[in-house]
Amino acid sequence: MPDYTYAKGRIAETIQFISKEMKEFEDDYAALAWEDYQRDSKMQKVVDRTVENVLNALVELCGTLLAEEGKTSENYAETLRAAAATLGFRPEQAKELAKLASHRNRLVHRYLNMKWQAIKAYQDQSALIAELMQAVLDRESKRVRSPL
Repeated sequence: MPDYTYAKGRIAETIQFISKEMKEFEDDYAALAWEDYQRDSKMQKVVDRTVENVLNALVELCGTLLAEEGKTSENYAETLRAAAATLGFRPEQAKELAKLASHRNRLVHRYLNMKWQAIKAYQDQSALIAELMQAVLDRESKRVRSPL
């Protein structure tokens, strides 16, 4: 299988986008119950798309970080795992982040019976996602301050 590659740059923009989407989810959908989600198809679409946006952008963020480090990965799960490892996350944290790739796939490919599980997995890992974004920002601020 060929390695995926990502464009360098765009870290700040991607973090801003993810932060905006995560805030929208937290403000508007975090308390949504399964019954309400299942009953309202328009709500389903908005919630699914919001989480899908976060997970797609998270893969892009991690892929960009790896590209800037001169690293490649073979799939989305490996991209998330390798980026977390690069940032010094514990192996179990990297594994949890890597699992989000399969949840992203469930939303993108519209696996109807698995979408709610993907939404809940995102909610369960949102603090870890925020921690990863902060680690990327910390890394970027050190890079900017370091003389070349």
